[in-house]
Amino acid sequence: MARRPTPPFAIMVTPEEFTTIESVFVRHRNALLVRGQFTPLYTDYYLHLMQHAIRPPAELDQMLKDALAILSLHLVARPWAETLAWTVNLRAPRINLFVTGGSLAEAVTGRIFTEGVREPDRNYFYSQTTSIEGIAPRLSTMEVDGTDPVRWLAQFYAQSEQRPARAFRLEDESFALVAAQPDCDLAWLAALDETSVATLDADEQTKLLETRRFRFHCGCDLTRILPVLGGWKHRLDELFHGADSITVQCPRCAANYIVTRDMLE
Repeated sequence: MARRPTPPFAIMVTPEEFTTIESVFVRHRNALLVRGQFTPLYTDYYLHLMQHAIRPPAELDQMLKDALAILSLHLVARPWAETLAWTVNLRAPRINLFVTGGSLAEAVTGRIFTEGVREPDRNYFYSQTTSIEGIAPRLSTMEVDGTDPVRWLAQFYAQSEQRPARAFRLEDESFALVAAQPDCDLAWLAALDETSVATLDADEQTKLLETRRFRFHCGCDLTRILPVLGGWKHRLDELFHGADSITVQCPRCAANYIVTRDMLE
C-alpha cells in the first residue's frame, strides 16, 4: 500500500468526519477502481450551507454534490501533489459550477454561481491542475454534453487524460470511477454497469493500492477575505453606499462574511 505523504499542516479532525476513498487495482482487467461513500463529506457540506444560510435549488444542490464526489475520485487517481479546479459553464440552467480540492489538504470545496453568468453557446468544462513540485499549471478546455457530472467524467478522460474512464453513481451516496490502465480490457470496461461495479470484489481479483480521505472544507476566513478588498480602501463610500457594513461572499465556497468600514480603515 502506498505511503501517505505528511500534510504540510495538521488538521485536528476525527476520521469519522472524512470520506475515505480506496484506490484498487483490478487484476487481469488492467483497470483502476476508485470508490468512496460520501455521506461524511456531504454532512460537512450541509453544515456549511446551514452556517451561512445558503439554500440552493434541489437540482443545483445535487449537481454540486455529484461534482464534489467525482472530483474527489479523480484526485485519488492522480498524484498526491496536485491541486485541481474545475469550472463548468452551463447553458441551461445558466450557471457556473466550481469545485476544487487537493489530496495533501485532504479537502474539497465548491459552489454554484447563478448571477452574472454569461450565456454560452454550448456547455464548457475548464480544468486547471497545479502542483507543489514547481510544474507550470496545466489548463484544458472542452465541451461537455448534458448536466450530469457523472457523464462529464468520461468525456473529460477521453479528451484531457487521453484514456477511457467511466464514473458510476451507486447506492447509499457511493460513487466509483473505473479508469483504463495500459493493456486494459476495454470491452469489459465498456460493458460495466452499476451492478457489476458494486460487486467487482466478488467477481474479479482486486488489490487495494492506497486510501486517501477528504472532507468538505474551504479554509476561508476574514483574514483571507479582507486583502481582496484592499483596492477599495480609499473608495469606501463607493463600496459601502452609506451602510455601516457589507456582506462579502467567498468565491470558492459561497461563505458569507460581514465586513465593516472599521475593518478596512
